[in-house]
Amino acid sequence: MGLNGKMKCFWLSLIGAAVVGLALATSASEERPPNFVVVFVDDLGYADLGCFGAPDIRTPRLDALAGEGMRLTHFYAQHICGPSRAALMTGCHPLRVAEPGNVKEIHPVLHSDEITIAEVLKTKGYATGCFGKWDLARHSQRNFIPELMPNHQGFDYFYGTPSSNDAFVDIYRNETRIKEKADMGMLTKNHTDEVIQFIEKHRDQPFFAYVPYSMVHTRLDASPEFKGKSPRGLYGDCVEEIDYSCGRIVDTLKEHDLVDNTYFLFTSDNGPWLIKNKDSADGHLPKDHGGSAGPLRSGKVSTWEGGVRVPTILWAPGRVPAGTTCDEIAATIDILPTFAALAGAKVPGDRVLDGVDIRHLFQGDFDQADPERYFRYYFLNSLQAVRQGKWKLHLARPAEPEWLGKFRRNNHIAAEDWAGFEEDFLVDLEADPGETRSVAAEHPEVVEQLLQLAEHARADIGDHDRVGENMRFFDPLDERPEKPRFLNLMGKPKPKGKGQKKVAK
Repeated sequence: MGLNGKMKCFWLSLIGAAVVGLALATSASEERPPNFVVVFVDDLGYADLGCFGAPDIRTPRLDALAGEGMRLTHFYAQHICGPSRAALMTGCHPLRVAEPGNVKEIHPVLHSDEITIAEVLKTKGYATGCFGKWDLARHSQRNFIPELMPNHQGFDYFYGTPSSNDAFVDIYRNETRIKEKADMGMLTKNHTDEVIQFIEKHRDQPFFAYVPYSMVHTRLDASPEFKGKSPRGLYGDCVEEIDYSCGRIVDTLKEHDLVDNTYFLFTSDNGPWLIKNKDSADGHLPKDHGGSAGPLRSGKVSTWEGGVRVPTILWAPGRVPAGTTCDEIAATIDILPTFAALAGAKVPGDRVLDGVDIRHLFQGDFDQADPERYFRYYFLNSLQAVRQGKWKLHLARPAEPEWLGKFRRNNHIAAEDWAGFEEDFLVDLEADPGETRSVAAEHPEVVEQLLQLAEHARADIGDHDRVGENMRFFDPLDERPEKPRFLNLMGKPKPKGKGQKKVAK
């Protein structure tokens, strides 16, 4: 072969290699599943962001994300910290999930055989990181179960604290305590720094960054850059720092060209903590350390809308339509099945999940929402309400239910919001989002339909007086209990001992 022939072959082979390389790179890019960032703020009220109606808390970065993405205005968490985290991690109502020793805690202790969203995503090669408050290995900074902390529940990396910052926080990097009684004011900044480092380290592989900030659960504090700057006082300072921190995370995604393949979800674990406000009112004064539910009734530790409906923003340019509002029912229990579907991962097939795949809502296809879907409002060990479409039914119950033990008197909310119901209380949430009036007498057929759904929930999941068919128990049982055994609710001592060794899945 002559020189010209050899050169022609060389160039043809070089072009062919380039074409193949480009095809492989394109294929790899197409096959790479999306990244997920979930910011899970503690005790943020429905009306504590500008884009959800806050008059005096400045949240320009989150407002911008809402404008470029979607506000979910009927998005549900649970009524208190631990249950909300259990629901997000497992895709299930908290009463359904298993705990060590086949008992129930006020704040669930997540059994090692429960399968978390992190474990599901790891089957598709995800790097997984948790940055902030865990609260699923006992509700305690010191008396927690090490074997049930994030590194044993599907997370490669953990930088955060075992539980709430009620008095103090210890900070752990993975399983090593690196700070005792850390500076509360630096929590948000330090956790954000760690999130950014995690994204930069894993930018070449799919990642899941779970960011359960400690704020704005009290005790409140903010870094010097933000402290004393908000018209809404220290509470506003903390929210505004979270807003800025979310902006830092988004800027990191932009810097590393990750926006086109990342879903950013911002939400809260429950409604505002009203006892931190003057006269337990909806938060609006500079000295109030709790938030505002705006037009919704009541707050944290209740199953009124203000306690469980939370401000939620979804941002994913090119995949989530900009400037949209989703008024369909969605919830933290939906995140596991939805992220699994987006990642091409399988959800656990050996157990019942409560969440559903809501990719159609993410895409703005609201007409595909299931009109039969209903949401169940559990309060610790008992079912208190159900919702389907615009209708919500509060189930009749005494003012101080004896089955709630020490929670039969609920000082977290206004007395009138814990008065009980002599009869079932039906609300049209479209006409009456503040849940001020029962229309049960005008719509007996709706009441009957929702009562049937409530009975289905009780049979499936359980209630204070019965164990549901699909309530999970992973430890050996002499016989299946008739009703859930709640520790610490009736004044019983906390269980002792360590959690089970993690079982490979």
